[in-house]
Amino acid sequence: MREAVLLGFLLGMCHGAANAASVVPNFTRGQITSETTTRTEVTEIIHQIEYTTGTSYTVTGTNINIPENPGPGVNYTMITPGEPFQFSETYMGPGIATETKIERTTITDSFTTSLSVFTQ
Repeated sequence: MREAVLLGFLLGMCHGAANAASVVPNFTRGQITSETTTRTEVTEIIHQIEYTTGTSYTVTGTNINIPENPGPGVNYTMITPGEPFQFSETYMGPGIATETKIERTTITDSFTTSLSVFTQ
């Protein structure tokens, strides 16, 4: 019964006819120009450190007597004394092996123009 009363109330409120008004544009032609400028700036910072945990020992040379087990503190002798020779000894202990620092900024500028033309 309650639903019938509510339905009757709603029908009574909506009994008027709906009128639609037509919309007529008042232009014949036109155009729109849009310009957009954008700047993007990106800064990158790279800091890389490489470590060694062991030791490295290298000996090279010419006219040098290098024993089977070279190492720090070993005495090296010339094969032919008085002749030319070359000798290189490198020791690298634990610690920082290399360090790289890079800082770069990239800037990108863009400019966009849009043109829309319309007629009726």
